Amino acid sequence: MNEHQRRWGVDQWAAFLSSRELPCMPRSKTALKELEESRGERLAARELADIAAADPFLCLRLLRQAEKQRVQRLGHETTTPLGAVMQLGTNTFHKLLRDSPETDQSRSGLAACETRAHLASQLALCWASARSDMSPDEIAMAALLSELGELLLWSFAPELPQTTEALVRAGKFPRSADAQVDIWGFRFKDLTLKCAAIWHLPPLLTQLIRGVDNHRANLSRLCVDTIHHLSTGGPNDPALPSDIAEAGHLIPGASLEWLSEQLPGLEPEQAAAIVQKATDLLEPSHS
Repeated sequence: MNEHQRRWGVDQWAAFLSSRELPCMPRSKTALKELEESRGERLAARELADIAAADPFLCLRLLRQAEKQRVQRLGHETTTPLGAVMQLGTNTFHKLLRDSPETDQSRSGLAACETRAHLASQLALCWASARSDMSPDEIAMAALLSELGELLLWSFAPELPQTTEALVRAGKFPRSADAQVDIWGFRFKDLTLKCAAIWHLPPLLTQLIRGVDNHRANLSRLCVDTIHHLSTGGPNDPALPSDIAEAGHLIPGASLEWLSEQLPGLEPEQAAAIVQKATDLLEPSHS
């Protein structure tokens, strides 16, 4: 990053990053090759969509191509991995994946950020299904894409997230978002939204990524926040009980115990401790 780029705001970074060729996670190519070789035939659209749903870069690549074709043909907006595969066709999926450059997984920050996005997507699919959402895959897609601003920075301008992480670890800032604004003048989430606008992603997905306009958007944002708290602070992160309490409001048909059990990597006693604190938050008089 040169001295001129250090003074860039979110609009300049969005213009720069949105013009880069999107990579894919190496595992996506490996999964496609191994599955098709073991079966001796091409995968069905649903199985191709499952590969895409685990790779935010590939998902975005498919979405952008689907949006180009939709504009040309005046079709319906594409808001799920399966919808993108169905619209593009399996041959185009194979070509897009084959032609994609691969991410540099040696960058631990990139791998950690991508893992958070994938876990948030899985949690969103689980919690949205419990809420009987009209399309849990849409909420999962939004959660998967919510970290794209940071993922693009790790790929093409790693000094920004590296500097931010170092200052948070050193105790200079309590939260990553605070450090982002203070050092660079914008949140990485804002970069995601700016790029989404440049790429003309469907307004529904952009609304869900923004995460504040309705119950579905709040649920998508909550899943991203919850996984971020769990990943950075561990099972004792003080924000997790609040996350579970909020999930209880958004998904009234699910118990706090069940909601907590869906968090990845928790021991039963850790989940129980989170539930107890969440219960105290919801019922202060019983604390």
